[in-house]
Parts: sequence; structure tokens; C-alpha cells
Amino acid sequence: MDRLLAMEIFVRVVETGSFSKAAREFNTTQPTVTKQVAATEARLKVRLLNRNTRGVSLTEAGSLYYDKCKTIVREAEEAEHIVRRRESQAQGLLRIGTSVAFGRRVVVPLALEYMARHPQVQVDLSFEDRYVDLIAQGIDVAVRMGKLADSSLGARFLGMNPWVMVAAPAYLKKHGTPRRAQDLSAHVALIYSSVVGDDVWRMHTPKGEPVTVPVSGRLRSNNVSAVLAAAREGLGIALMPRYVASDSLAAGAVVEVLAGHALPEQEIHAVFPSPKLLPGKVSSFVGFLQGRFEEGWWAR
Repeated sequence: MDRLLAMEIFVRVVETGSFSKAAREFNTTQPTVTKQVAATEARLKVRLLNRNTRGVSLTEAGSLYYDKCKTIVREAEEAEHIVRRRESQAQGLLRIGTSVAFGRRVVVPLALEYMARHPQVQVDLSFEDRYVDLIAQGIDVAVRMGKLADSSLGARFLGMNPWVMVAAPAYLKKHGTPRRAQDLSAHVALIYSSVVGDDVWRMHTPKGEPVTVPVSGRLRSNNVSAVLAAAREGLGIALMPRYVASDSLAAGAVVEVLAGHALPEQEIHAVFPSPKLLPGKVSSFVGFLQGRFEEGWWAR
């Protein structure tokens, strides 16, 4: 039995004047409490309590020990209360990790809104397109896309990240509009190279049939903003997350291609180092994110 618990038991034996009453408070038996106090006396090599049929009384050494134990127990309880209160509230430094494009376009506005709601929280935003070790990098919560690998990390599903195929009206006027997925092979593709299998586009026809189309083109980039810029300039057809193209679609700078075809989607998760005992700032931020990625979120 640990020393702090032994002190707590001793203090309650003194204050209740009874081994049996103290035992009930600690949900144990009277002999167990008696043995614990005896073990403390044996370790200290001094008698702390006088026992008789009327109860217990402190020896001189026991009185000194009781005063110190009472202070230690009270300070330990206060320390736990402070930590519990702090961790149950949204405060302190919150380190958030996310990918570059998604972070800049989506996570930054959300983080700023969260900060406005929680003035006791400071935010440190990190942008990496590669998956980082949350524990090694000190990240409290990461917003990630794609299927999660099996791990000991905690996670909350937030929603789906749909993709869209776009091209500038000028490109389609010059080169024609694809009517079938297979038509893409004859067009110039603008390839977002951060995606596995980037030069092979996969989709389902309006009838639900899977189609795989190899594509090629003049531009390949791991920066989705560069791919969108090229599409706006009429340099080809691009496949990208819908949130990236949303404003350009609304403005008419690009239009949707093969709108009836179902394109891939990615899962969006909030990921954190452990699934247990979440700090208040983490659970608060994750709760804030939930509901923000429902249908049509990319247009908001």
C-alpha cells in the first residue's frame, strides 16, 4: 500500500477515533486498517496510537505525525483538485497539426473561431503533408484525411472530404467536354501528385460501375493550389478535393466535369495521442469540430 494512502488512513482513524469507521470510509475491513496502521508504526519504529476498549488516542509522536500527515493529505487533495479543474476546462496551449492545403483553407478559420470562443486557449498550428508522430512532435490533436491505420491513437470521425473534377470553360470550349470517363485519356490532365495513384483516376459511372482511367498531362504538382491555378488558366482537367475548388466553381472560373460520376471521398478524423483521459482543451476542440463537416461543408 502506498505511503500517501497510509497517511490518509491514519488521519481518518485519528479523526473518527475508530478503526472500523475508517475502514467503512475506505471500503475495506477493520483488520486491514489495523494492519496498515501497525505497518506504519513498524516502519517508523514508534508507537503512534494507544489502543483500548474505548477507542484510540494519540501518543506524543503520533500527535506530531498526525499534524504533518493532515497537511500532506490536504495539499495532495488540493493538487488533484487543481489538475482536475484545469484539465476539465479549455485552457492552456493547444498544439494542432494538419496538412498544408486543408489547414490553410479549412482548419485555420475553424481554429480562429475556436480561439474567439475560448480566450484561455493559445493555439500552435503545424502544417505537414506527411503524417507525423503526434507524441514525438508534441501534437495534442491532428486533423487528418484518409483511412486511419490501426494504432493506439485516439480518434473521432468528423465527416467526409469529397473530390470533384474541374476544368475552365475556355479549355472545354477548345478541347471538348468529356461525356464518359474513358474520354479523359484524350484530354490534358493536371495531376495532384500527393495522392497515391495520382496518374490513375478512379470513379464510378452514373450506373455505379467502377472505372479506372490512366491520365497524363503537362503539369504535376504536390501543391493542390498550383493545380487549381492551372485549371483556372485553362491548361487542362484537374481532380481535387471539392473544398479547394468550391470558390472557383461558385465564381464560374471552373466548371464541374463528369458531374454524374461518383469520385473518391476521404474520411476526416480528429486524431490525438491517447483515447483515454483527454485534456479539456483537446476534448473541447474535438467537440467543436464535430458537426462542422456535414454535407455541403466545403461551400460554407
